[in-house]
Amino acid sequence: MSGAGPRENVFPTRMTLTLIKTRLKGAQTGHSLLKKKADALNKRFRTILGKIAEAKLKMGRVMQLAAFSLAEVTYATGDIGYQIQESIVTASFVVETRQENVSGVILPTFVKGTPPAGSGGESGNGGLQLTGLGRGGQQITKCRETFAKATETLVELASLQTAFVILDEVIKMTNRRVNALEHVVIPRLENTISYINSELDEMDREEFFRLKKVQSKKKRDNAIKEAEAAAKAASEGGGAGDAAAAGAGQGLLNEKDEDVIF
Repeated sequence: MSGAGPRENVFPTRMTLTLIKTRLKGAQTGHSLLKKKADALNKRFRTILGKIAEAKLKMGRVMQLAAFSLAEVTYATGDIGYQIQESIVTASFVVETRQENVSGVILPTFVKGTPPAGSGGESGNGGLQLTGLGRGGQQITKCRETFAKATETLVELASLQTAFVILDEVIKMTNRRVNALEHVVIPRLENTISYINSELDEMDREEFFRLKKVQSKKKRDNAIKEAEAAAKAASEGGGAGDAAAAGAGQGLLNEKDEDVIF
């Protein structure tokens, strides 16, 4: 039988052939859509990968400046960590979460939000008005601004890293689906269609052969009947001729000739 390879275990009928063709069309459409989705996700994935590389380089530079500014503050004022912990009441840096849809995939995005009123997040020292009043005030302000930039860079990097991980998993899953459709489902349906077509062709050939045999048998039976009818007609015609000939001979014997006078 044709249609070798893995196939569906179905009964070969024309209705089944129509259903399998419909399933094959749906599988091909799904494969095309998933392929386009995978291409879009891969494009966004490469873009995010480039942004992550840039963000990490930027993060290295910013953290280096932040470490130097903290060293300057420590050199100028000493350890002021306990003063900062006591003076801070509300957060001066707020992170907001947003969502972005990329080909049906929801990616969370982290951005800097608006700090609450009175926290001094946008201006001022955020609860550090009296810190560094005696000495090192300039270094503390510079350190605070540097660490604020470092925090923004960290938030950007965290957003990119989260999107990177999510896209990586989604791309793997999409590629598995594409490969399954391309190498398993579609060939299986195509083999099933080939098998059904071959079986239907075989059934048509068998039906044609059966009809030919029936027709030849009918012709043979008709020929036999015609021969028998002809033989019967011939036998009936021969019997009538013999009877006529016998009657004619008997008539000649019974006929009396007139006397001949010399």
